[in-house]
Amino acid sequence: MTYQRYTITAALPYANGGVHIGHLAGAYIPADIYVRYLRRRYGKEKVLFVCGSDEHGVPITLRAQKEGITPQELVDKYHHIMGSSFAQFGIDFDIYHRTSDPLHHETAAHFFKKMYDAGVLPEKESEQYYDTEQGRFLADRYIIGTCPRCANENAYGDQCEKCGSTLSPQDLIRPRSALSGSALTLRPTTHWYLPLDSYQQSWLNAWILEGEGRSEAWKNSVMGQCRSWLEQGLQPRAVTRDLEWGVALPIPHTEGKVLYVWFDAPIGYISASKAWAAQQAGRDWRPFWQSSDSKLVHFIGKDNIVFHCIIFPAMLRQMQDLGEPYILPVNIPANEFLNLEGEKISTSRNHAVWLDEYLQDFPQQQDALRYALTSIIPESKDSDFTWADFQLKVNSELVAILGNFVNRVLVLTHKFLEGKTPSAKEIEDNSELRTKILAAYRSNFEESNKNICNMIAGLENYRFREAQAEMMNLARGGNKFLADCEPWKIYKSDPEACAAVLSYALELTANIAVACEPFLPNTARRILEQLRLDISEACRQQFWEQGVLQNILPEFHTLNSPELLFRNIEDEEIKVQTDRLAARKAERVAAAPAAVVYAPLKESIAYDDFAKLDLRTATIVAAERIPKADKLLKLTLNVGFEERTVLSGIAEHFEPEAIIGRQVLLLANLAPRTMRGVVSNGMILMAEDAEGKLHFVAPPVAINNGATIS
Repeated sequence: MTYQRYTITAALPYANGGVHIGHLAGAYIPADIYVRYLRRRYGKEKVLFVCGSDEHGVPITLRAQKEGITPQELVDKYHHIMGSSFAQFGIDFDIYHRTSDPLHHETAAHFFKKMYDAGVLPEKESEQYYDTEQGRFLADRYIIGTCPRCANENAYGDQCEKCGSTLSPQDLIRPRSALSGSALTLRPTTHWYLPLDSYQQSWLNAWILEGEGRSEAWKNSVMGQCRSWLEQGLQPRAVTRDLEWGVALPIPHTEGKVLYVWFDAPIGYISASKAWAAQQAGRDWRPFWQSSDSKLVHFIGKDNIVFHCIIFPAMLRQMQDLGEPYILPVNIPANEFLNLEGEKISTSRNHAVWLDEYLQDFPQQQDALRYALTSIIPESKDSDFTWADFQLKVNSELVAILGNFVNRVLVLTHKFLEGKTPSAKEIEDNSELRTKILAAYRSNFEESNKNICNMIAGLENYRFREAQAEMMNLARGGNKFLADCEPWKIYKSDPEACAAVLSYALELTANIAVACEPFLPNTARRILEQLRLDISEACRQQFWEQGVLQNILPEFHTLNSPELLFRNIEDEEIKVQTDRLAARKAERVAAAPAAVVYAPLKESIAYDDFAKLDLRTATIVAAERIPKADKLLKLTLNVGFEERTVLSGIAEHFEPEAIIGRQVLLLANLAPRTMRGVVSNGMILMAEDAEGKLHFVAPPVAINNGATIS
């Protein structure tokens, strides 16, 4: 299909930290390469590249709480840091917007209100986890528990970061509050739901699994994750949350409720487009989002697949049905994860290469990192960045191949041709030397055109590693051409043949500059500066459309003096980086809790002995201190069928009024014992951590008092 416009989005990063190389390799460099290619092939006015900070959601509030500032202060801080890093690195967004902007709130609220007014968002009362200590319902990221798939004890209520599984809070084993650490209770609350189950049957299965209405095939990894969700059967998904921070619901009597961040965030692409149009005189955002001849592509990491492949398309299709003709994505070329020195990149553990630090340590070396990361983009499986590999790629490829070819051509032209392009007339095949030169020329011309065609195919099919390798092959071929023709040896014996060799080498250099533009934009600019060349958009378009070398340089054109495009990365520079990672790891180890010393196991008992224990659920309904007994609390327990008095040695750990309402486990058939004149009829179960602090042992959810524990 022929498209008239291209709408390209890159995943909205959370405004709770900086940009690291995992972000760059996963979404932003691939998107930027693709956009730069599209602009040069089809024209800048036909391409819209949008991104922005995702400023709502629980990670924002958690980070703000940790830093002791408001959520707005936090997102203001990190929106600036991320936007500045992207700009310095050269990620060429048309706009970098933010979801805390009033225009975004208005746009997201409109989506919800349109669906709400049409009655397509069922309202349901459901039980949600509630933190009694905090006095609030908890969103998914405030809930921590054991992952049912990999047994990670610190999985979140929406995702396990260890195994990558998408979860719901009810999936967690022994869920607890991320705020207070306490066990949670279930309480009723009302939310509105996107009916994904009905969409699955009516069109999602056909659109995703059969490609109905899609003009491009999706990656196997993307299809695999989508298929897994669809085979499990989609369920209605809440689009609202009980929070104060976010897009307020545009309907009455819903104070304390906001749009769920994954309903609100992807709409940020649309609000960013609206903001862009408002900044551009005479431009309209609607054709990029609401015209069938526009192509929408989302660049994301694999952790965002379900939201961009299922949930956001469902929202867009629902708006279509309500009279707003939003287009669906043609492709979502999600990438896998990038690791660092063999370990998973982790923001929380500070195991990352941060973009702002890189730009400070390696000024004017943006293209070196772009090249290294593009060469290992995790397109089909996780890949690994190492500083040693970075150094090798810069020194042995950028310096020794690309930089070497361009520099040799310009140096030889200044040495033999006074720094001017020669006449472009062809030489005749009338000597052994010229026969050799013409054979080398024809071979290189044919091979270079293959490289260009393969490069374009790679770009069109989102295979950016392959496309960049073909770009580098142009320089490899150029070095071989010079080595085969040896113009430095033939200048005196056949200056016309030498001029012909350099004429072709200069044309190849100019074409390499065009080929570099999507991958190494700063390098492309510097090559053109040395050639003193301003290439027309028409010439660029012909290069990318025709897939063959173009005649770019005029005859007798004066060149600028040659300058090295790249410099070698020294061992000392790499050591600074590896030492920094090692120091951060040492800090983590030092800050880690000391090894837990466990009490030895008691003697084994027979099952019959254990079976004699009668464990019951109970709730503390009253608690008071025992005079002159620093350790004892007198507890009144509701056991369902009766009330009991139990003395417990927990007074040094809990205030009496703070534990009223707690559900506990009671050893109900322990023989009564009199202490301080009070009969204690049973014993409650407690756990002691490595610091000696006591914790209540209780059911993961509230159940009826008197229930038997077995």
